[in-house]
Amino acid sequence: MTQYERMVQGLIYDPADEEIINEQGPYYEKLYEFNQLRPSQTEEKQKYMKEVFAECGENCYIELPFHANWGGHHLHFGNNVYANFGLTLVDDGHIYVGDYVMFAPHVTIATANHPLNADLRRRGLQYAKDVHIGENTWIGAGAMIMPGVTIGKNTVIGAGSVVTRDIPDNVLAAGVPCRVIREIGEHEKEYFYQNERIDWENL
Repeated sequence: MTQYERMVQGLIYDPADEEIINEQGPYYEKLYEFNQLRPSQTEEKQKYMKEVFAECGENCYIELPFHANWGGHHLHFGNNVYANFGLTLVDDGHIYVGDYVMFAPHVTIATANHPLNADLRRRGLQYAKDVHIGENTWIGAGAMIMPGVTIGKNTVIGAGSVVTRDIPDNVLAAGVPCRVIREIGEHEKEYFYQNERIDWENL
């Protein structure tokens, strides 16, 4: 088994392996060019996402800069995904993002991790665990999502949260570490902010 195969299977691997470096290098170059695009170059942005990402659905948009270990090569976007400025991905493992997910500024998603065993770290070894984010989820500004986490659909992750464990569907979760605060339900059908009502008739 190659080191790249070990990486994508979530096993301990050597990120300095020659095969990995040779495959990863061109994505760094493409990512550099991507981050030089002007705001008006929307077609070029779409081309990059379609060519480099593992999957990219329709009507996806990323505000630059965008940072990723593999340039997003292990990123799976559904449809209508929006990422605000400064999305940072440690995408050695795969990152799966459902339809209509929104990322606020400066969100970090890390799939790679270093072993607690110091001898393994001295050898430069690490491992990666995939991250899954369900549809219609909003990730607040500055949130950090750790390796192996699954976040459910229709969920909101509060700004500045550090998500270290799975979060279910249909909840507001926040904090360090991130915990469920409450379910999202009937109240949110009537109010959009504290006790301010949604004027459905005008929308």
